[in-house]
Amino acid sequence: MKFVTVTDAWHPQVNGVVRTIEATNRELVRAGHITEVIAPSDFRTVPCPGYPEIRLAVLPYRTLSRALRRAAPDAVHIATEGPLGVAARRVCLRHRIPFTTAYHTRFPQYLKAMYGIPERWVYRFLRWFHGPARHLLTPTPHVERELADWGMTNVARWTRGVDLDVFHPSDAPFPGVRGLPGPLFLYVGRVSVEKNIDAFLELDLPGTRIVAGVGPELDLLKRRYPDVCFVGVLPREELAQLYSSVDAFVFPSRTDTFGLVMLEALACGAPVAAYPVQGPLDVVGGSNVAVLDEDLRKAALAALRIERSACRAYAERFSWAAATEQFIRLHSPEPAPSARDEVIPPDRVACEGGNG
Repeated sequence: MKFVTVTDAWHPQVNGVVRTIEATNRELVRAGHITEVIAPSDFRTVPCPGYPEIRLAVLPYRTLSRALRRAAPDAVHIATEGPLGVAARRVCLRHRIPFTTAYHTRFPQYLKAMYGIPERWVYRFLRWFHGPARHLLTPTPHVERELADWGMTNVARWTRGVDLDVFHPSDAPFPGVRGLPGPLFLYVGRVSVEKNIDAFLELDLPGTRIVAGVGPELDLLKRRYPDVCFVGVLPREELAQLYSSVDAFVFPSRTDTFGLVMLEALACGAPVAAYPVQGPLDVVGGSNVAVLDEDLRKAALAALRIERSACRAYAERFSWAAATEQFIRLHSPEPAPSARDEVIPPDRVACEGGNG
């Protein structure tokens, strides 16, 4: 099969959406499929307000329509709800091309917290955008229930994995943290307000706090927290070294749908501290490799007592090969739903409870 992914998030951005597409396409190629990505770099773009590193395509419909017809895909996946995603949706509907969509970011909660926009307005847009898709792919049960509670009935499971060949314990310490007082606490991800990084950096913790990533809040946080070590964006191999060098990984976000970086950290032997919210609850809830607590300082300190070997063993349960098998089944002519990827009917969701 030939898979075409349309995404507003792509290089040089470094985030969970980009890593998910990259990893999935690697596995698709290994399985003998053909992949293509249609991204903002193929279009005239402008910077996203407040996020200048994110480029948004300008009036992409005609160019995108030609690109999709030229690609002649067997399956189209629309990864994001931005300008390219909206244009791809329109092209697919106009030409009767089946497509899937994905839900990576909890926009309703983020926009309400930042700008006071009522969640119901954002969910109304999400129902419009995702409603015609063959499947709306979601990573966890909490996300499935949340979307179904808001009237989206085409949700299906597409979980995530970790590249265990890249992310593994390393004996070579990351040079950038050599000599820093321990214990070392790490955050990895986009440096932006929705990631709630202040909640981590304000903690009264011993040792050193480290931030890996870039984003619109980077300069502000550097000025606000001069004692924090900021290391920027790292290649995957160096990031694995960094994960292996720290004592605990702190995940302060309350809006992520999954949190792929938690699996990367665990694969390198770093235990996790996080809030008991959607994302962490699905990925590491009930495990012996993470501490989830509304008192994030308490969680971070408790995580220091977790055995690193248990973290690696837990991460080995997640593979991109298995996640990509789900992706392929959900794009096959007649996908056979299973306990992991079945579409969740509204009546069953109602019986299972609310948003968790």
